[in-house]
Amino acid sequence: MEFERTIFLTGFPGFIAERLVERLAGADTQFFLLVQPQFIEKAKAAVEKITVAARVPLENFALIQGDITKSDLAIFPEDLDILREETTDVFHLAAIYDLAVAKGPAFFVNVDGTKHVNDIVATLPRLRRYNYVSTCYVAGKRLGVIREDELEHEVGFRNFYEETKYLAELEVERLKETLPVTIFRPSVVVGDSRTGETAKYDGIYYLIQYLRKAPNLLRFVNVGNKDVKLNLVPVDFVVDAMAALSTDPEAIGKTVALADPNPLTTEELFDEIAGKLAGKRSVVHPPPAIIERSLMLPVSPPVTGLPLAGVPYFFISQTYDTSVADKLLKDHGIAAPNFRDYVENLLKFVEKHPAL
Repeated sequence: MEFERTIFLTGFPGFIAERLVERLAGADTQFFLLVQPQFIEKAKAAVEKITVAARVPLENFALIQGDITKSDLAIFPEDLDILREETTDVFHLAAIYDLAVAKGPAFFVNVDGTKHVNDIVATLPRLRRYNYVSTCYVAGKRLGVIREDELEHEVGFRNFYEETKYLAELEVERLKETLPVTIFRPSVVVGDSRTGETAKYDGIYYLIQYLRKAPNLLRFVNVGNKDVKLNLVPVDFVVDAMAALSTDPEAIGKTVALADPNPLTTEELFDEIAGKLAGKRSVVHPPPAIIERSLMLPVSPPVTGLPLAGVPYFFISQTYDTSVADKLLKDHGIAAPNFRDYVENLLKFVEKHPAL
């Protein structure tokens, strides 16, 4: 069968990757899904689920065993030849998304891995688009407004996750001169805005789980900050945006911030969650400096559930400009929903699945 589009995707079967494949699936679309050996069985189950949901043949999917940290992605030569000959679109999602990741693994996977993917991309004769998934946090310790057309800086990073994603994006940015590249920078990705479904509890879920322990009591003291915003986007928005812009010629050469243009402050986020759980909002608002110091104490994580590596993200004075994204997505009828509009669905999912 001759396919109209052949997609090579890394990071399968990750939470975003699975949803993206389902969103992109069609009778005339073929997938080469790069999977690490230890995830082959999980990937098979995911593909079977997608074929039913998207009503497409199983024959449209090929699982390719490989590893982005190795040359040629450790793909068998015969498979690599076919991949090179047939691939029209690439989505590179594979990375270590861990704020506490050690330096070695972070550089090995996020930087070297991206270089290896880039090497493959550069050899694809039928390439129409290279879609790379970065993060808004390539901004590191920068303050103020972060524009989509800005990348290079020397102010440093909070952890090796930020640093290595920054270095990886630099590598992809250089390809814009010769290849059709689109870079996506999601902010903090949460569950589905309609079903609340997510794959893990981190980020804003630390606050949700903290308040769920005793909502009527813990809601009294707001641990948020009225001056700092935490940018959250649901996974369905991220997937819809990536799917739409991956075929939009106007997105070629662009870096797109998949972020909420009107994010809530951490103080507002606290009250939105508390209001849904307890029916009442906070009363006491301690100075942010005191809250931050308290959360960084060694005794804090067991009590709050918030790991020390995650604390700085509730006190970052950064605003992600979404001018490029807003303009491009408007033509597709896609916009980031506000947290207030879907927080209840997130909470219902957590209540039904208290532990993942």
